Amino acid sequence: MDFEMHPLYGWLSELRRDFHMHPEPSFEEHRTTARIKAILTEMDVELRTIPGLATGAVGVVRGREGGKVLALRADIDALRMEEQNDVPYRSRNAGIMHACGHDGHTAIMLGVARRLKETGLPAGIKGELRFLFQPAEEIVSGAKAMIAAGAMDDPPVDRVLAAHLWPDLPVGQVGFYRDVSHAASDGFYIDVQGRGVHGSSPEKGRDPIVAGAALVQAAQTIVSRNLDPTDVGVISFGEFQAGSAPNVIPPVARLSGTIRSFKPEVRDTLIRRLQELCRGLGEALGVTMAFTLKEGVPACRNDPEVSAAFFDSTASVAGKENLRWLDPKCGGEDFAFMARKAPGAIIRLGCRDVSQRFNHPLHSPHFDMDEAVLPLGVEIFCRAVMDYLG
Repeated sequence: MDFEMHPLYGWLSELRRDFHMHPEPSFEEHRTTARIKAILTEMDVELRTIPGLATGAVGVVRGREGGKVLALRADIDALRMEEQNDVPYRSRNAGIMHACGHDGHTAIMLGVARRLKETGLPAGIKGELRFLFQPAEEIVSGAKAMIAAGAMDDPPVDRVLAAHLWPDLPVGQVGFYRDVSHAASDGFYIDVQGRGVHGSSPEKGRDPIVAGAALVQAAQTIVSRNLDPTDVGVISFGEFQAGSAPNVIPPVARLSGTIRSFKPEVRDTLIRRLQELCRGLGEALGVTMAFTLKEGVPACRNDPEVSAAFFDSTASVAGKENLRWLDPKCGGEDFAFMARKAPGAIIRLGCRDVSQRFNHPLHSPHFDMDEAVLPLGVEIFCRAVMDYLG
């Protein structure tokens, strides 16, 4: 199918560009939420309340009684960054941009609702189709908040599906995962307390900069000397703050970073060894290293049966030759919480077109997409709905 000839192509493009021009950061997606709710209401899709959440939306399409509950998730928030694209639909909100494709995700799921309504599918399905328009994915908090608010309960969701645009694949290709798709992602903060002195007399103080530098160096051995070589683990420091003058040894330093892993036991090892290094180096160098863990998201595990069914559904739309089984990436994804709540799978929708310069990575100020991916995504999810509930 030439997806640029799809009957919803123009509507989807216009809708996606409207979201793109009016991006909103995590838990501040008020205009976006209002637009989603207005469109669902126009299509006579039932809206369900989300207690305690000011943004996000849940839409419900009911079929005949006695069937399963299928949930489709779309994240709706944007990033705090300045867009660098010179396009008519460039962000109008300074310092905020849809650089991760969530505008496309939102348009696709609204397109699914419209397509199903227009084809009269609700009369032919058994069970319930639930749309989860989730806030705050970029700070990996929205999925957990929606679950806590009961969005996946009453009745409980039996299967949950999602998609993410992916510029590593050309438009028309779709990526799948047999198991893990995204890493567990945790943050950490380390406060190094020493004793400040003049830089000419370091022996009179306790240098937190030297101690922090030693910790950064030593931490590089945790992965290489504590994990099985076939396991994956990442410890990266992204922040090292200390001092305000070149000739003064400061009393404190602060470091922060991220820990990524695919297995719970690997995650535990990385955290434990980093804590042990803090204690040991602190004692050896005469400083105190206070370690604080900021728990993030678990590894996102795709249910093998759900992935296989999703693969088959997509093959009938995009062609099996355009489907790819992908290796997991170390990025985090809070869909992991939903995939823990119910068997689930997330796919990657290729959106690259080098000829149109749609080849920049996610979170780039130049990110954009080939909009032919929008109707393709609609048809993929419509087929998945029909195959599961029809």
